[in-house]
Amino acid sequence: MARRAKGRGGGAVRKVLTWLLAAGLVVFWIGPVLTVAVYRFVPPPITFLMVQRVFEGRGFERDWVPLDQISPHLVRAVIAAEDARYCEHMGFDVEAIRKAMAANERGGRIRGGSTISQQTAKNVFLWPKRDWVRKGLEAWFTVLIETGWGKRRIMEVYLNSIEWGPGVYGAEAAAQRNFGVPAARLTSAQAARMAAILPKPLSWRAAKPGPYVKRRSGSIRRNAGAVRSQGLAHCVLD
Repeated sequence: MARRAKGRGGGAVRKVLTWLLAAGLVVFWIGPVLTVAVYRFVPPPITFLMVQRVFEGRGFERDWVPLDQISPHLVRAVIAAEDARYCEHMGFDVEAIRKAMAANERGGRIRGGSTISQQTAKNVFLWPKRDWVRKGLEAWFTVLIETGWGKRRIMEVYLNSIEWGPGVYGAEAAAQRNFGVPAARLTSAQAARMAAILPKPLSWRAAKPGPYVKRRSGSIRRNAGAVRSQGLAHCVLD
């Protein structure tokens, strides 16, 4: 009798483990793959950060536009500001990560080594809070979008999803809010200002920049010129 009960208990444990394994497979493997496949063609509707900002009372303004309706100046500016090796790496810039770790060990302001691909994975699929689970999932989604989307689609989703001010998301809404023009008509100076505020979009303003943002945008504009002359945006711009 005891053996029979023990056998039934062992069978229940195996069933629970089987269900947990199946759930883990769906959550961490099948679900992400299917979601990435859908978003290869369909604009991601909303992100965790957007929902959080709405509950904070910041509103919601976003107008999705295809990449060919976004100024090449903005593409070059964000590459210059955020990820100069965007067209060279496969989602992870090992050299940038190494430099960030070395700088952080010396103390002072914490530097990050995230690429545009990693930022896109985080912004579109994951929650804002930093933790090891999110970092692991971020790496997994980065591999998936690099494999399934390619550089042009990653850039398109990035420029349409990133936060550019309180309640403002994407290049079109940001261009209209800051300069009263569509994203396709941004000048190199305007694009540099928009790229300059990406680290602190809730504090810095592209339309009325302070001294630091002015200096930063000037540097980005010069570097964007180098991006153009050296062909560093070739994977996005024909």
